[in-house]
Amino acid sequence: MKTKIFCDIAEVDTIKKFNKKKIVKGFTTNPSLMRKAGAKDYKLYSKKILKICKNKPVSFEVFADEYNEMKKQAIEINKWGKNVFVKVPIANSKGKFMGKIIKELNKENIKINITAVYTSKQTKKILKLINKKTKVIISIFAGRAADTGKDPLPEFKKSISLAKKYKNVEILWASVREPYNYLQAKQLGCQIITVPPAIIEKIENFGKTFDQLTKETVRAFLKDSIKSKFKI
Repeated sequence: MKTKIFCDIAEVDTIKKFNKKKIVKGFTTNPSLMRKAGAKDYKLYSKKILKICKNKPVSFEVFADEYNEMKKQAIEINKWGKNVFVKVPIANSKGKFMGKIIKELNKENIKINITAVYTSKQTKKILKLINKKTKVIISIFAGRAADTGKDPLPEFKKSISLAKKYKNVEILWASVREPYNYLQAKQLGCQIITVPPAIIEKIENFGKTFDQLTKETVRAFLKDSIKSKFKI
């Protein structure tokens, strides 16, 4: 099972750099990343990204909180490119399940990336609403779940098992915390993992021996002690 690596970033110069990497198969963004990147006009900024990334899938998220505006934004975002996935949350900020919009967008053959998913129960609810032809990504937030002391792996296992009948559905490991998460995602059978740039660079360096790591670690400590002119 090959797990595709998507780069989780909205910064234009970084996208230019990482779009050239063979290891990167797509990009994901969200309103927080867009804000951090300095986007003022959401549509214009998104189109800048799409000028760079013309062939790989790119996810852009709606930021409305109510159905009508969310649907309007989703339809508009979908028009921006054939490689665009419209990101919609599993629920709005009040906790209301966004099943209606998920079902409607899927029925209209709009590629969607359902975000902020944490449980296999949520995955099951999604699968009940969608067809078996239009592409759907289900983004499960592993790192954020683990931050609260909860093990996300059982939820991934159940979700992957539930989605097996749907060839159009891909399970995505979201909120990566360390390079090892990539190996975990592969072992589980996740189709995609979305990774920040700094961690992608670490994944590219996989393969170092423990002896190499020991020497590098000690050298770094030695270098810093010399720089600090430490004496005892």
